[in-house]
Amino acid sequence: MPGKFCVNLSRSTDDPDRATVGFVIANAALGSDKNTMVFLSTEGVRLAEQGFAAKIHEPGFAPLAELMQSFIEAGGLVYVCSPCYKKRGLSEERLVVGVTIVGGAKLVEFLADGTPCVSF
Repeated sequence: MPGKFCVNLSRSTDDPDRATVGFVIANAALGSDKNTMVFLSTEGVRLAEQGFAAKIHEPGFAPLAELMQSFIEAGGLVYVCSPCYKKRGLSEERLVVGVTIVGGAKLVEFLADGTPCVSF
């Protein structure tokens, strides 16, 4: 895939519109042939827990759980901030399939070559 793209997503049920749009943009980037990564941080890490995204369905958009599943199945990367995940007491056993818990260094590595990143 030529080029890379990153979406930093820090929202979930605290701002379902932003959480949804983050994955809409991520899917668009992946569909535009970009090696795309979503980095879940702060409240966004809750989306990495099985079943949590099913609570979010913004009018006018596909349900967030479907957007996430489509993104992962199409080869998109979803990384979760380890300290953010642990801070919220979330269990690694309940992690969505295809999601990886990482440290911040993984985000820095992905962006180090000047990869564009948007935040929601």
